[in-house]
Amino acid sequence: MNSSGHNSVESRLRLIEDKLAIYELIASHPPSADTGHSGYTRSVYNEDGVFDRGHTLEGAKGAMDIAAFIERPEHKEAIAGGLAHCVGLPLIDLRGDVAIVTSYLQIVHLDSEGKPRNLPNHGISTGYRIHRTVVNRWELERRDGRWKIAGRTLLPVDGSDAHQQLLLKGLDELYFS
Repeated sequence: MNSSGHNSVESRLRLIEDKLAIYELIASHPPSADTGHSGYTRSVYNEDGVFDRGHTLEGAKGAMDIAAFIERPEHKEAIAGGLAHCVGLPLIDLRGDVAIVTSYLQIVHLDSEGKPRNLPNHGISTGYRIHRTVVNRWELERRDGRWKIAGRTLLPVDGSDAHQQLLLKGLDELYFS
């Protein structure tokens, strides 16, 4: 390895720092959504950010409107019912001051209608139910030294071609472009 370009210690350290910051940004989504922390949401989206939830769910444009999703009474009701957003390890395509992140997300909630079951050393529970599994495409930009969300597309894993194309796009951009 030489000390210039992409092989320098500085550039490799920058790559590690950027990926760590992006991992933290993506990992922060579930706790913010599951606590209704709209201030956090406003702080991580660009003012003109876009949240696209596909053709079956309402989306939003702008940090304020995106944050308003978790301020809704319905969202607070879901939190009170045992809402949990569970993410998979994201695939990060980092290109300077922009990044594309592809990941899975499961929306899980307490199954209040389930049969109580005992798990040794863990107590009795009615269990949890996976409500939905989705694919996320996060489009990130570095602004003022901080990673922010420019756009997020969320599509249900429903057997359709659309979510598979979103996954393939993330892989292809990372490995074949």
